Amino acid sequence: MKINVFLTAFLVTVAACAIPACASGDQDAKNAAPFAEKPEVRVFIDEMHAQYGFDAAALQRAFSSVRSNTMVLNAISPNVVPELKRAWRSYRQRFVNRPKIAEGVDFWKKNEASLVKAQAIYGVPPEIVVAIIGVETGYGRNAGKFSAFEALATLAFDYPPRAAFFKNELVQLLLLVREIGGNPLEYKASYAGAVGIPQFMPSSHRLYAVDFDGDKKIDLFRSNADAIGSVARYLSLHGWQAGGMITVPALVTSDPAPFLVGGLLPSAPLREFESRGARTATKVPEAAGYARVALIDLVDPDAPTEYWIAFNNFYVITRYNRASFYAMSVFQLSEALRAAKNSEAKAKPAQKKAPRPARRKK
Repeated sequence: MKINVFLTAFLVTVAACAIPACASGDQDAKNAAPFAEKPEVRVFIDEMHAQYGFDAAALQRAFSSVRSNTMVLNAISPNVVPELKRAWRSYRQRFVNRPKIAEGVDFWKKNEASLVKAQAIYGVPPEIVVAIIGVETGYGRNAGKFSAFEALATLAFDYPPRAAFFKNELVQLLLLVREIGGNPLEYKASYAGAVGIPQFMPSSHRLYAVDFDGDKKIDLFRSNADAIGSVARYLSLHGWQAGGMITVPALVTSDPAPFLVGGLLPSAPLREFESRGARTATKVPEAAGYARVALIDLVDPDAPTEYWIAFNNFYVITRYNRASFYAMSVFQLSEALRAAKNSEAKAKPAQKKAPRPARRKK
């Protein structure tokens, strides 16, 4: 029943959809041939019909309405602008600034009940969840301008380095839309096909999204509660340790290169790092010495490299986006959010009790 309803809506929308309105690409994309003309897309359509029961005619119409999007390909390709260098401080400034902090505190206050509930269930503190949503979509205001279907089709069929990954995400998008209703031409996404307030890839949406507001449906596009619960659940299932350390500044007195070989994955106990010349710049609990850690370098061409000792929870944040700049921005924004909210709470004057009315003398 659900499949038939989906396919009926899908066919009606595709038939009524003009290419300029449905495609989100630039002029080059509009001049390119529709995806439906590619032999590999026709094979994909046949596979979706055979494996999942999708209407082949509906998919053919959908792929006739979208074209390869050069804006997506430019955004995903790391070497399009080769003169751009990794610069930690300019990257950080995009996400850790006064407006972002003020907006985050406001989002926190408006969604406090959901954030408290998420921490109770999944062990993830509110400031981390709020910071991730802030970095991803500006607290839900910017969930993407690209057509999810077109972006994923572009990457699945015109981006060979990761074609298999994005082809699976295209499959997951079609399955997701069939489950939640609507049709794939209507959903907006990032250039990489991430959707909704928390910017989940379609596969992550199907695996980790949760109905957190109790309305018996999952809506990561409009429900802040569902987004909050889903982010916390994602981190929890990827190994978040409630109350665990995240990262602290490091002092490196030897060659940092051997510490960086392991990348983001915590590779050795902190005590071993200390014996080899990399220690925390601030005091940490004695038990932390036995925790496995990694060394993170935050490179900036215009300033000295920052080094940080990263614990398991930092690594878990990188499972959301596998980049040290991203995870550190989330961490530092979360710290700023917590400090701002606590400061605001302390500055709020206590409500004065109303004076008792004076007794009349008899």
